[in-house]
Amino acid sequence: MTPDLLEVGRIVKVHGLRGEVLVELYSDFPDRLNPGSVLTRSDGGDLTIETSRLHQGRWLIFFEGVRGREAAEALGRPTLLAERREIEGALWVDELIGCLVELADGTHVGTVAAVEANPASDLLVLDSGALVPLTFVLEHVPSIKVVIDPPEGLLELASDGGS
Repeated sequence: MTPDLLEVGRIVKVHGLRGEVLVELYSDFPDRLNPGSVLTRSDGGDLTIETSRLHQGRWLIFFEGVRGREAAEALGRPTLLAERREIEGALWVDELIGCLVELADGTHVGTVAAVEANPASDLLVLDSGALVPLTFVLEHVPSIKVVIDPPEGLLELASDGGS
């Protein structure tokens, strides 16, 4: 995947006989599916949106040049990619994984091994096993380091197995 492209959704299935497809959108920006928008297929090639409409929490889309059920089936079920948007204060998962994690005083506490989705706040998963809600991130230098200010005891829970 090109670094400037992010996964924004995927084709779930063909809908009807005219070539419309059902798309699950991962992005918080539904305008990515406006007519004229271009999405890149994870398996190669660009698709231009002709029409889109919300249907039961997912999107029904006609792509330019895709007519009929057979043509829509030929698209497969690829992940759909779009250009990254610069959003002030945004934290991108690919820029967090591998970052050194420090406390505000400069103490090294680990490395980001993963980012885990969580309803209240996504969590940094440190190589120590500690889970740090993103709400405690003070500073982020993309792909280099994350500075956190967790409440007292949060990091110790991971080192003693949570007991």
